[in-house]
Amino acid sequence: MMASAHAQDPSPSRNLSLSGVFTAIVTPFRDDGSVDEAGLRRLAKRQIAGGVAGLVPCGTTGEAVTLDADEHERVVAVVVEEARASSRRVTVIAGCGSNDTRKSQGLAERCRRAGADALLVVTPYYNKPTPKGLVAHFLAVADAGRLPLVLYNVPGRTGLNMQPDTVLELAKDPRIVAVKEASGSLDQACEILRARPDGFAVLSGEDSLAIPMIACGAEGVIAVVSNEAPGLYVDAIAAALAGNRARASELQARIFPLMKANFRESNPIPVKWALARLGLIGGALRLPLVPLSPQHHAPLEDALRSAGLLDAAGKPVEKAAA
Repeated sequence: MMASAHAQDPSPSRNLSLSGVFTAIVTPFRDDGSVDEAGLRRLAKRQIAGGVAGLVPCGTTGEAVTLDADEHERVVAVVVEEARASSRRVTVIAGCGSNDTRKSQGLAERCRRAGADALLVVTPYYNKPTPKGLVAHFLAVADAGRLPLVLYNVPGRTGLNMQPDTVLELAKDPRIVAVKEASGSLDQACEILRARPDGFAVLSGEDSLAIPMIACGAEGVIAVVSNEAPGLYVDAIAAALAGNRARASELQARIFPLMKANFRESNPIPVKWALARLGLIGGALRLPLVPLSPQHHAPLEDALRSAGLLDAAGKPVEKAAA
């Protein structure tokens, strides 16, 4: 295993509060493919007004793999500017994952320069490293980024499931502050929860499993559905964290159709279509992603209506009442 020169450095450490809803925010594009900064600011402001605990730019939902390094840094900087303008603390966890450790290190440095509070780093995809390789990769990115680091396990995207033993090995390093667990397995999440060190947070990477994971001890979620319904989902997760089972299950049932509709095609295709339908952004994607297939339009509209985001006439409702 590659040693980390700063493995025992207590700074940055686990003094970052990671509880609640963190929105994996989309990156809006203009029709010519350029980043729509004005649209990004509108989305960030709407999230902050909805009460989210944090914003996560440049992840899967943000189409980070299609951003060049300058665009990546600028998207993070714009989100940081909006977060800092808020009257309350809004944490920015910037994605900097890649299957090339050197590229991730470079992006980590750029995210720090842009003002991010923490880094989200996905398991390397395609090349499928061993557990020792995973540990070496994450520690190398932590060395370069010099910010608290959130691990991201999403085997459906990467072809590699990071096992609990590897997560717990990494959790020994005080700079590794959390995991976004998106394996879809509650058992796997529980293995981490039962043995994690103090101060190490577990965040659901699956919207529909966040409330069950909170019941098992998780702190929150890095979510897609909060792009569309920030206030509603914040209320649902707050109820779960407060132990209000009835309220949490009521809101989960209301928003569940939208959670599922957001994955009728590859994320972020449906959520971008939904945000465009709500009049918030233009909805453009970068290849190889293409617009949502027509057969999914009506089901997604129905899900938006169920969540209170469209009225009976199909007109967008600015704020879904909880």
